[in-house]
Amino acid sequence: MKPIEFKGQNTIAAKDQPQYKSLPLYKATTIQGECISCWKLSFSERIRLLFTGKIWISMMTFNKPIMPIYPTTKKTDVLIINSKNNL
Repeated sequence: MKPIEFKGQNTIAAKDQPQYKSLPLYKATTIQGECISCWKLSFSERIRLLFTGKIWISMMTFNKPIMPIYPTTKKTDVLIINSKNNL
């Protein structure tokens, strides 16, 4: 699985940090400060997901409280589509 660029992204996290992979994001200016990324599964990962129905998530918390996450397969679950910003 790898993060991919997508229409509507407005920043890239870890762009100049070689110890991390770059992460294309849509960073909202809301009070919640949502950061939304899009990930593409390889063919074998898609087959595995089809049969198991499971996704495993690892989060680096740096020993701080974990932040809420919301995995989904639908962009409209996390981004509101409108004509103003064409997300």
